Amino acid sequence: MRTASKLNWTTAAQAVLGVGCLLTVSSFGAPARFPSTDARGECLSVPSRILGRSVPYCVILPPGYGEDANRRYPVLYYFHGLGDNEQMFVRSGGFDLLQELWDGHQIGDFVVVSSAGYASFFMNSHDARFRFDDFFLREFVPWIENRYRIAATRESRGIGGISMGGYGALRMAFLHPQLFGSVSAHSAALMEKLPAVSLGNSPESGRLRILGDVFGSPPDRLFWDRNNPLRIARTAELARMKIYFDCGSQDDYGFEAGAQALHNLLASRRIAHAFHLYPGGHNGSYFAEHLPDSLRFHSAAFRLSPTRLTHGEQIPR
Repeated sequence: MRTASKLNWTTAAQAVLGVGCLLTVSSFGAPARFPSTDARGECLSVPSRILGRSVPYCVILPPGYGEDANRRYPVLYYFHGLGDNEQMFVRSGGFDLLQELWDGHQIGDFVVVSSAGYASFFMNSHDARFRFDDFFLREFVPWIENRYRIAATRESRGIGGISMGGYGALRMAFLHPQLFGSVSAHSAALMEKLPAVSLGNSPESGRLRILGDVFGSPPDRLFWDRNNPLRIARTAELARMKIYFDCGSQDDYGFEAGAQALHNLLASRRIAHAFHLYPGGHNGSYFAEHLPDSLRFHSAAFRLSPTRLTHGEQIPR
């Protein structure tokens, strides 16, 4: 039984993302509990020796999760944007978005997990004071896949993200193709070159501020290159990975150029992928319209959807 009325996808996704992933959003309480036959969510925390703190996370369990104690599910790890947090999918609209897709048989049954990533770009910082990468791989993924009934295989493990989280998801997947079978990104913070140090209000200075202290202060160019998904994608073993990414053609930070560069690189390597440049900027309205695409993409990648994935440009192998 549903406890909230259904919303259309745009309204629901706007509630997921707030006014924009680069803006601070309000905090929300833990989601309500649901009967075992319905989708339900919970927000807990993982104790981390690596980070020296407990890291909050939220998980959405699909309809019927509580019915069969022997069934195991694919899992989608989803990274939030800068200024957002682990609750991106448990707010009322976000939960309704997933429920709407499940009710309409737009996606199959899989677990969705989002952890707090703070402003880390979901990686180890330049000064090694905040080692999110190590935490995620050594502590968080094992914790989740032991606590919940996860089919802990590469083919059943996906990763996705928005903006900063899109950068983090692409980087994580490209560095660890043996762990993840699918990856998606909306408006990933992709830049071919490290922005020049500037005190002005140019797009370059805006992009530089987004990077914070993660890449060094001032940013270390060699460290940037080692972690840039565009650089990693040149040699990563991606032939077996399902890849989807999109970006607004008028992105406020110019990330459409990075998305186009990634598409060109993957195409030159004959790596199959789905790519779109859609009208729009770097804001909640854009993400609201396209978030369901990545959820449907991962469902198809998990081989849960009854029809072949048709959106996106498929580059033949």
